[in-house]
Amino acid sequence: MTKDEVRARSAFEAARTQQEKIVQAQPDYGPAVCVLAMIDAGLGRKEQALEEGRRAIALTPMEKDVNTGSRVLQYFAITAAWTGEKELALQQLETGLRAPNASGVLSYGALKLLPFWYPLRGDPRFEDIVASLAPKEGK
Repeated sequence: MTKDEVRARSAFEAARTQQEKIVQAQPDYGPAVCVLAMIDAGLGRKEQALEEGRRAIALTPMEKDVNTGSRVLQYFAITAAWTGEKELALQQLETGLRAPNASGVLSYGALKLLPFWYPLRGDPRFEDIVASLAPKEGK
């Protein structure tokens, strides 16, 4: 957010070291793998990030646990956006919005304001999604 690439890379590398330990201790825990995917996306490790994100979704399907599964899916949408895979990010975002209790990172305010979503801003499909979540007049 501050455009300080050196500090950002250093922070992502430190986070990756810690997150990798968590994943090694719990290799089948989807949310931990999903966080690792986001970190790798931040580090520019596109293929690794996407592979980890897909693995996280496979480990935590919404059919098994709708709350955790939908969160993993939402964060995979961010991972895809950060790796430049806009179409994949939008697909995951749309799927995540269909999940029960799709809030948090998929609320109107979050999509409109959080820097996670900068890579998708300006894309007509993303802007339509954001507009569809806008508060309605009189409510």
